[in-house]
Amino acid sequence: MDSQGGRVTQPILSGRNLVKSFGRVVGLNGADLDLYPGEVLAVIGDNGAGKSTLIKCFSGAHTPDSGSMQVDGREVSFTGTQDARVAGIETVFQTLAVSPALDIATNLFLGREIRKPGLMGKVFRSLDKKRMREEAGQHLQNLGIGTVQDITQPVETLSGGQRQAVAVARAAAFGSKVIILDEPTAALGVRESSRVLQLIDDLRTRGLPVILISHNMPQVFEIADRIHVQRLGKRAAVVTPQTHTMNEAVAIMTGALTVDPADQALEPAGTRAGS
Repeated sequence: MDSQGGRVTQPILSGRNLVKSFGRVVGLNGADLDLYPGEVLAVIGDNGAGKSTLIKCFSGAHTPDSGSMQVDGREVSFTGTQDARVAGIETVFQTLAVSPALDIATNLFLGREIRKPGLMGKVFRSLDKKRMREEAGQHLQNLGIGTVQDITQPVETLSGGQRQAVAVARAAAFGSKVIILDEPTAALGVRESSRVLQLIDDLRTRGLPVILISHNMPQVFEIADRIHVQRLGKRAAVVTPQTHTMNEAVAIMTGALTVDPADQALEPAGTRAGS
């Protein structure tokens, strides 16, 4: 469905009543989430609110104890990160998971290496390094990443922002449906953080929806279309930078403020029935 005629757009990613426990520690306690096509959805919450647990369920790193998850309206069950990748969901974790000693092109195709055609690739399993470098350069160019001059340089020679750009480019190259970014600017300076935010905006412009987990409220209010507030293992509210202030968002996180469901942005503006 689309928003024409007031019909409600179907979420590209959704979760309902997700529960995940680690022994006696409850990570998720009936959590819901909806991500719509072409939007940046920020997920915020205090430490222990279940933000990372929530996105790890959608990235395949965790399997919920109960509840349901859907991709494009179809129910899914992930037993590992590869399952999520096959479904079109790419995640850039806070640890980045890049190999510093390998070059940029090799990192982009890590686990998805391109073999040479014919006998060399099938029998001797030789890598087509030339093609990988050409495609890696194209992926970086598509995202407007101009700070990386040499696609063959080791990742360990890059700055923090450049490494983050490589990780985001890898996710964008293979994430056909959803990109999840976990604290992408946490260890970056102002200039490099600004570049990562531009990358997120570029992904949105290309039509790729993004889930952004962040503690940085100014950045969240700068880039997000909607803001999912996680509290005590579940969704406390969904607001927008236009309807609520940063102070109000923090108050929702702490429980000092509650939001009536009728006043929440459970769907993006323009997709609600009758709008």
